[in-house]
Amino acid sequence: MGLKLFNTLSRSIQDFAPLTPPKVGMYCCGPTVYDFAHIGNWRTFVFADLVRRYLEFKNFQVTHVMNITDIEDKIIKRVRETKTTLPEFTGKFESAFFEDLKTLNCLSPHQTPRATEHIPEIISLIEKLIARGIAYKAADGSVYFSIEKYRGFGCNYGQLLKLNFNEMRAGERVKSDEYAKESVADFALWKSRVPDDADIFWPSPFGEGRPGWHIECSAMSMKILEASFDIHLGGEDLIFPHHEDEIAQSEGATGKPFVKYWLHGAHLLVEGKKMSKSLGNYFTLRDLMAKGLSGREVRYLLITAHYRETFNFTLEGLAGAKTALARIDECVGKLSEIADRTNAAPNSKILEQFSAALDDDLNISAAWGEIFKWVTETNKRIAENSLQAADAAASLAAWHMIDSVLGVGTKNDIEIPADITALAEDRIAAKKSKDFKRSDAIRDELKAKGWVIEDSPKGYKLKKL
Repeated sequence: MGLKLFNTLSRSIQDFAPLTPPKVGMYCCGPTVYDFAHIGNWRTFVFADLVRRYLEFKNFQVTHVMNITDIEDKIIKRVRETKTTLPEFTGKFESAFFEDLKTLNCLSPHQTPRATEHIPEIISLIEKLIARGIAYKAADGSVYFSIEKYRGFGCNYGQLLKLNFNEMRAGERVKSDEYAKESVADFALWKSRVPDDADIFWPSPFGEGRPGWHIECSAMSMKILEASFDIHLGGEDLIFPHHEDEIAQSEGATGKPFVKYWLHGAHLLVEGKKMSKSLGNYFTLRDLMAKGLSGREVRYLLITAHYRETFNFTLEGLAGAKTALARIDECVGKLSEIADRTNAAPNSKILEQFSAALDDDLNISAAWGEIFKWVTETNKRIAENSLQAADAAASLAAWHMIDSVLGVGTKNDIEIPADITALAEDRIAAKKSKDFKRSDAIRDELKAKGWVIEDSPKGYKLKKL
């Protein structure tokens, strides 16, 4: 079975067939760098990373593009409030974003274009829309996209969701980057300079000003991936107006289909409620790290539920993630010991089961089910001493291929303090001299210090409790 994905554009699950296989152009709406990304944002970015990793697992050649929105209404407001410059303000949060991306073991996108570096492309796209009669300059110098004229050309505004134009306020103008979902209004492509913008503006044929949020993504994605490309991802909150406006701008300017597959991740709840600072359930990744959690635990939890399901992110779930990862780590560690230096081709059975699950619209829950079934069966064979080195090596090779998709890795070896190592060595000496009372006392002392010692034919192993 080949890969099937739910396409928001068709409202159905479709076979994935890229425009020019094996190449795949993939664009993900990136961060708006006015604050640290919160855990809801990270669900989307980890989802995008999972899509890319699985496409590469399937031997597609992916070009992964993720924009950086570094000019937008909220950013200008924060720059004004903090009395800093635009590059200084956005640079801080952009750097933090990429640090967090690394903490969650997300692959770096191949290109991360900034909006402020693509003003010429944005202006050129607006000029094309004006030339086609779909955009117009208003009295204040701003340029707006005309939905009425766009529809007049036989184009469909409302491709990602159904809109009832008879019940909506068509024809009004909206200068803000965000507007009410019940509003179908002409939206700003270029915003004329106002006093509050201070020195944040660019010259243009329409006058001094700055781009609207929606036009930025159209200009950057089409510059890098061309007028038509394969996949556009984002959170479901971006379906309207952002992604709908992207389609209208892009197809209005080029006359070509913009994106073949639209994938949207569902909302994330925290402790069963919508995330809110006032409720105390608003978390950035850094907030969670400060609680002693690891990036791999957060990543694991974020990819346990299907991307189209509303997911409840809880601290209890993070504790469960730690336990689940410990099970995998223990199994992989035992396989490594048994395999030793033996090499083998990957176990095809677990790979086929894993692939069958993810081919079904990235059914990650089913994929994890197959993985833990494999862990249980492997542990049983290890306990029965029926797993040979070649089998262990094959299982280990399969796990590494699976983890190239999941990206949870294995727990890094913790540096063992010298005094703990010394105690462990003293215990070995006590056992050799058959001083079992001393040996047991040292074991208890190690446990009191937060370490457990495990014996094996190849020696001892220390683990942090």
